[in-house]
Amino acid sequence: MTDSAGTPADPDLPAGDTPQGRSQGRSQEEPGATDPKEEPEPGAVPENDAPQDSGDEGEAGAGEDSGDGGGDGDQHAAAGAQTWADHPKDGSASRRKRPWLRWAALGASFLVMISAGAGWWLYKKLDGNITTDTSAAAELKVYEKERPTPVVMDAQNILLIGSDSRSGDNREYGRDDGGSQRSDTTILLHLAADRKSATAVSLPRDLMVEVPKCRTGDGKESREQFTQFNSAFELGGTACTIRTVERLTGIRIDHHMVVDFNGFKGMVDAVDGVEICLKEPIDDKDARLELPAGRQTLNGEEALGYVRARKTLGDGSDTERMERQQKFLGALVNKMQSNGVLLNPTRLYPVLDAATKSLTTDPGLDSLRDLYDLVRSMRDVPTDQVQFLTVPRQPYRQNVNRDELVEPDASELFKQLREDKPVAVVPADELKEKEEEKEKAQDEKPDDAGSDSESPTPTPTYSGSSAADDLCEQ
Repeated sequence: MTDSAGTPADPDLPAGDTPQGRSQGRSQEEPGATDPKEEPEPGAVPENDAPQDSGDEGEAGAGEDSGDGGGDGDQHAAAGAQTWADHPKDGSASRRKRPWLRWAALGASFLVMISAGAGWWLYKKLDGNITTDTSAAAELKVYEKERPTPVVMDAQNILLIGSDSRSGDNREYGRDDGGSQRSDTTILLHLAADRKSATAVSLPRDLMVEVPKCRTGDGKESREQFTQFNSAFELGGTACTIRTVERLTGIRIDHHMVVDFNGFKGMVDAVDGVEICLKEPIDDKDARLELPAGRQTLNGEEALGYVRARKTLGDGSDTERMERQQKFLGALVNKMQSNGVLLNPTRLYPVLDAATKSLTTDPGLDSLRDLYDLVRSMRDVPTDQVQFLTVPRQPYRQNVNRDELVEPDASELFKQLREDKPVAVVPADELKEKEEEKEKAQDEKPDDAGSDSESPTPTPTYSGSSAADDLCEQ
């Protein structure tokens, strides 16, 4: 016998009595759900509706509570007994009570997706800014047998080339003579194997050197010649410049970077300018620079004019211009480290964006990950150990408008870098005083004094500066 909802009769109740809780719960949630042709055996509990307690106890409690209205039902309720109507189905009641959890989970998932998407977009943007120079790598591979062998494997030697091409966005800085380019500034950057020091050596563009045979842009091969250094870049591009430096120094070049004017400007602007001090005002139309005397912060455009100016600053020599470039680069490094740019992704991004837009590298440094690993390896180098100097040079004997190396000083410098040994730099006036004191000590030294071999070999010292130097205290 079934009730109106098709529920089987309870054998523990007289015929005609129906457990109210069960029939109401069934009619509210699953009206007509039970097929009379498939009604369960008397006393059986439907599988989907079975409470955790046994069926007999649940049904007895329901019957006593609804039929008699006595205290036993209250005692069962107090003991935690539930009717079928009170039992939550599939946890729906619990979910209705805590909808905020679902919304919080959805919101958190959405934010994670947005953050991950934005991060990936920024990474791909910066990574795509970099231009890979595959032709130089292929050219160097042809001449692999003549290249120097690395001496210290963990040290890194990177050739930084500042291009003075006037093509494209750089045509505003001068005449574009058919898109040809020369190396306006070339710096050999040596990173010590322990990453406790970095030494940047400027190579004068007018330095007279042996340039090997190089493949030119039209596929021909130039002849080996003794000429000024920056012609190597014009003749055979980056590969020819690298081979010229390796022949000059005996140092294996591991990587190279070519940066144009706009990349330099963008990096200065990205750190909100660099502070300098001028003893005299500058008015240089060729460098597009007009500045008053005194302490001031240069933006990117002004900084570019400052490091390129020659005719109106100092004696107009390329040597003095290189020294000014070195000091400015040191101040730029100091600004990046002191302001936490290298440790702050928000501030580092504009610097990387500006640098990568105008950067051409070899395949070993053509990804953002490679550049980040390089920057990260340098960020703990003390600023006083980020040193800048110019290779020892003097006016060329046959043409005072060209340079030649000073020996054996230059060879000693190259040997120290090649073997990853320390190099010290001091201001030019301080170095001059030390040399005078050394000469005086040698003159006063007795003839029977012990040989120099008994004392430790002093660290070679050169004229230069460090990133810790204050440009306003020079």
